[in-house]
Amino acid sequence: MNTIDLEGRHAVITGGAEGIGRAIAERLLASGASVSLWDMDQDRLGTTAAQLNAEGRIQTRTVNVTEPDSVLLAAEETARSFGKIDILVANAGIAGPNFPCWEYPVDAWQQVIQVDLNGVFHCCRAVVPFMLKQGYGRIVNVASIAGKEGNPQASAYSAAKAGVIALTKSLGKELAEHNIAVNCITPAAARTRIFDQITQQHIDYMLAKIPRRRFAEVSEIAGMVAWLVSEENSFTTAAVFDLSGGRATY
Repeated sequence: MNTIDLEGRHAVITGGAEGIGRAIAERLLASGASVSLWDMDQDRLGTTAAQLNAEGRIQTRTVNVTEPDSVLLAAEETARSFGKIDILVANAGIAGPNFPCWEYPVDAWQQVIQVDLNGVFHCCRAVVPFMLKQGYGRIVNVASIAGKEGNPQASAYSAAKAGVIALTKSLGKELAEHNIAVNCITPAAARTRIFDQITQQHIDYMLAKIPRRRFAEVSEIAGMVAWLVSEENSFTTAAVFDLSGGRATY
């Protein structure tokens, strides 16, 4: 494992109780950062914190990223506890059901957009003022290859992740002169609990599209994020980094 220096940095990771978020937390802790995990699942947060506690300083907060006031309060209390917020990894997300667009349930569409797009906006909006005050920050928004290519039977998820890409590019340009890098990653699927929300037919479709012929490992995603949130990433911003196993065509 390459050594990334995050000594003295504090990171907020949403959806941090399991899956990709947990893997990123492990990698950032190993690099010397302290970590706040924000997640809706209080029980899983407690379990994860207990398991990672020996690896570094870790804090948990039960946060619903779809509620702006909840996110603002979490940001304020996190900054008060640690004195700053250096890093945001906006990872919380849901897959939503699989339907053709003209049959997609309106309530399910709205829920996916609320979590996967609006949730990222709420977190960036809450954390950026602290980064501006200190003149430093690194943000990584977790999008998806679906946001670049559009997956059939997953129009809400694809649209939300495309929005995350555009949000990242806009925010990155706005903050480019403030030593705050804003980038996003577009991984192909990784086998996490989010697969429980997806039909087997859709899982097979996603795998068939990946030239590597396997799903991404969460540790591989965490490795890229660790560099993106480091001070070493001093130039690249408003960019999109693929972890698609060769699937991405642009």
